[in-house]
Amino acid sequence: MTNELITRIAEIEVNEGYLEEYLAAAHNVGTKSVESEPGVICIFPMQVKESPNTIRILEIYRNEEAYQAHLQTPHFLEYKQGTLHMVKSLQLVAMEPLASEAMPLIFKKY
Repeated sequence: MTNELITRIAEIEVNEGYLEEYLAAAHNVGTKSVESEPGVICIFPMQVKESPNTIRILEIYRNEEAYQAHLQTPHFLEYKQGTLHMVKSLQLVAMEPLASEAMPLIFKKY
């Protein structure tokens, strides 16, 4: 399973005045995605402490098919369209896990 994983970090800067609204939307889409989509392993939004308008989202999908399916879900489309005006910048950084064999243990430990 781990060699098919799609892993990335979304780096987002939120426009001034929209932070609370954006945080609620990110929390909502992350929760709905993990709860309802079998191919979504993790969507974990985080806020940079020293720069509150800077958000990082760890995204892990079972495979490319799961990622593409996620992009078509009503909750993702609502999030994407609803936050376009809130996002100053967005960069999707593809990641290569260095110890993907440990991933099942990471999630079990929590």
